[in-house]
Amino acid sequence: MSEIAANEDALIVLSQTAGKRIRRVLDTEAGMKALRVSVEGGGCSGFSYKFDLTDTIAEDDLTLNEAGGVVVIDPVSQMYMGGSVIDFVDDLIGQSFQIRNPNATASCGCGTSFAM
Repeated sequence: MSEIAANEDALIVLSQTAGKRIRRVLDTEAGMKALRVSVEGGGCSGFSYKFDLTDTIAEDDLTLNEAGGVVVIDPVSQMYMGGSVIDFVDDLIGQSFQIRNPNATASCGCGTSFAM
């Protein structure tokens, strides 16, 4: 696993690898301030992660900063993501952001859908 920085209040961590990748993406998108990670109902396992670039950071968002990259997570999504690690993986299969969520009881092959 990549080196991580923790937000001890929320117990959600952002790896250095993910932070660097997010910074690279934000540098190419004018006006965007952060990567928003959220949890939505739906997906093959019940819940799914959504990743969006955003130019808005709400007052009640959790903000994670690592290696120049910024992630924001809304309060409702935080409830489902406690203890998670947000990472960026670059391997033979491809490149992707991955969330390792200890609360998930099952997940699907796509890696963005999970059950609790």
